[in-house]
Amino acid sequence: MASEVAEETPKPRGGRFCTLCNARRAALKRPKTLEQICKECFYEVFEDEIHRVIVDNNLFKRGERVAIGASGGKDSTVLAYVLSELNRRHDYGLDLFLLSVDEGITGYRDDSLETVKRNEIQYGLPLKVVSYKQLYGWTMDEIVKLIGLKNNCTFCGVFRRQALDRGATLLKVDKLVTGHNADDIAETVLLNILRGDIARLGRCTFITTGEDGPIPRCKPFKYTYEKEIVMYAYFKRLDYFSTECIYSPNAYRGFAREFIKDLERIRPRAILDIIKSGEDFRISTTTKMPEQGNCERCGYISSQKWCKACVLLEGLNRGLPKMGIGRSRGIDNDRNKDVKETNGTKSLESKQCGSLDF
Repeated sequence: MASEVAEETPKPRGGRFCTLCNARRAALKRPKTLEQICKECFYEVFEDEIHRVIVDNNLFKRGERVAIGASGGKDSTVLAYVLSELNRRHDYGLDLFLLSVDEGITGYRDDSLETVKRNEIQYGLPLKVVSYKQLYGWTMDEIVKLIGLKNNCTFCGVFRRQALDRGATLLKVDKLVTGHNADDIAETVLLNILRGDIARLGRCTFITTGEDGPIPRCKPFKYTYEKEIVMYAYFKRLDYFSTECIYSPNAYRGFAREFIKDLERIRPRAILDIIKSGEDFRISTTTKMPEQGNCERCGYISSQKWCKACVLLEGLNRGLPKMGIGRSRGIDNDRNKDVKETNGTKSLESKQCGSLDF
């Protein structure tokens, strides 16, 4: 087929030809395979690989309502664009929505949300925005002002995860999809090994997680390289927000990310190999794993009596923000005590972890 196309189409002068169609001039070297291909073939293989991941893993069923976690960044923007295109092209029969979380970061999230609002119009997808202030009574600006730039990502990560679930519940969706790519998953495998976190290591490579929780989460970009997502967004001229969070330059994950990039430069397939290694990990049957239950305070899924978000929120409201960092101590003993105003913060008695019960 490629030879027929080559005969019919005049070959451009100069430069290398696409190794797939052998008809058009190569425009890029594909990071995953190092093949030199044209833009048109790149679009085709990029979208087809994602389609195959969706079909092979039975990520969706016809008629499902699916929320796309949208931050305005490259990953979520490309995910929204590609998923809406594949839904139309292959007739998945899905009702798609955009779901954004406003963490309350001035000069970052307010600008990125403007991008998401433009995506809402560009892709014709309804948008729902939930905020930390609305759910928890705090913004990240206020939290960082209280605790500084150390450990702030712990608060944001815990609150954001639960905020997405609460927003998805408000939208009454069946699935939540996120733009986590192959690089992200490889980083997570390494981080869980370094932390010795067996429980998370056992599930961090799952393409669908949270099936025992309120709403399952899917990662259609599980095998998609970050560089290819950037290339796709660039060549397609997609509208996305490219600034990194102003509070995350010292995040622990950043060290794993740099290590992954170094490995990729030496051997591009290293990212997929790390993911495969994570998939092949087997936990001994004698290992005691945490049992999933529900938070006594807000009802969210938790392996402890209180979920991490409730623990962190109590520390904030008591003026003891470091109380929820690392191992929680004294939470169960103190939970029945009256929480009085400390350092000018409000009582927690009327403020649970989020305004929506599960």
